[in-house]
Parts: sequence; structure tokens; C-alpha cells
Amino acid sequence: MYLNIVELAESFGVEERVIQDWVRHEGLPHVPDRGRLRFDRAQVIAWAAGRGHAAKAGFLAAQQPAAHAGPHLEPLLRAGGIWRDVPADGVLGRLEQVVARLAGATPPVRQLLTQRLRASDGISWAPIGEGLAMPHLRVPVALGREGGVLALLLLREALEQPSLDSVPITRLLFFIAPSPRAHLEWLGQLSTALLRGRLKSLLLAGAPDDEILAALDPAADTRASEAPPP
Repeated sequence: MYLNIVELAESFGVEERVIQDWVRHEGLPHVPDRGRLRFDRAQVIAWAAGRGHAAKAGFLAAQQPAAHAGPHLEPLLRAGGIWRDVPADGVLGRLEQVVARLAGATPPVRQLLTQRLRASDGISWAPIGEGLAMPHLRVPVALGREGGVLALLLLREALEQPSLDSVPITRLLFFIAPSPRAHLEWLGQLSTALLRGRLKSLLLAGAPDDEILAALDPAADTRASEAPPP
């Protein structure tokens, strides 16, 4: 979903010139379109979360809590795996291995997803700064309720993709959500975890798998908050 500059300004509660300043000086992701600026909603959400910008209304406003809890990210990461010491030229191969782990997907579906990964414009890398990015399929897919996977790639060397700051990208959170709506929900959950929790520091430090998984486990956070002081 693409937004124009007026819709984006209304969502953040700022003037249009502020959006233009973010484009020029803070790397707000955008796409030139016949002399106008267009903004991919998912990329803007990820960019804003990394800078503490909160949407106040409109297309980027926080969704009201649903009647049911969203999926837990920790089991999704267990399914997709934490891949360490990945060479930059081996990223695509690892992403294809993650697709092979996709629960409930038939061989034709996995083949289709692999073809999309290999397409020149098949992946949106969604850099969020500080060496982090959240790559995902540029076109969301419909996999069914039980589909989807999340994976973490810790790279051996920097990825040759533009970053939002001067820090080269070496940490990738790759995900495939089961539906376009779930795609946005997962993107929001990951952005929140990186912004408010300790996930970001663990990723940058290359922490052990169990610590990274625990940072995505809400039950672990609850147990920690309820534990008596030593």
C-alpha cells in the first residue's frame, strides 16, 4: 500500500515540509512517481519505529487491539532458524532454505516463493538503521492461517544494500507472513520488539540463540516481571 505526502503528514500530525525534511536528511523510504513522492506503508512503519516516531492518526495509526492475540514471534523464529556467519553472497541461498521450512506450504507454493525471492525486485530490504534490516517479499502472499515463518541472519560481512545511516547492514530479520494483513501486523510486532525491548541489543551483540528467542517470548517477559527480587 502506497501513501502520498499529504496522507503521511496527516498520519504523523506534521506539516508536509517535515516529511520532505525526513526524506532529504533522515532517509525516509520513498519512491519517485512522475514528479511526486510515494511511500510504502510497511517501509514507513519500520523506518518510524527505528526512530521513535509514532503515527497519530490516519493510515499509519496504531490498530485497536484485536479480540484475539496475534501470533507469538518466538515459535516462528524457532521454525525459521537463527543463521550465523552467513556470507553476504550467501544470503539468498539462506532465504531459500527458510522458505523450505515454511509450515503447511505445498511444493508448488514453495517453488513460487523461491521464484519471487530470485526476482530482481522480489525482495524489499526495509533497512531500519544501526545495521539492521527487515527483508520481506515485496508482494505479500496468502498462505493460509497456519502459514508464515521468521528467520534471523547474522552476516559475516556487510550486505551491499543501502542503509538509512552510515552503519552497514549485517543483521537481517526475514519473514513471510500468511496474509497481507498479517504481514503488517508482524512488521509492527517486530518493530515494537526492536524499539521497546532488548531484542536490538541482543542482535547487535550476536547473543546466544536462547537469549534472542527469550526476547521474543511474552511468557518469558511475564515470568521475569513477576519473579521476586534476589
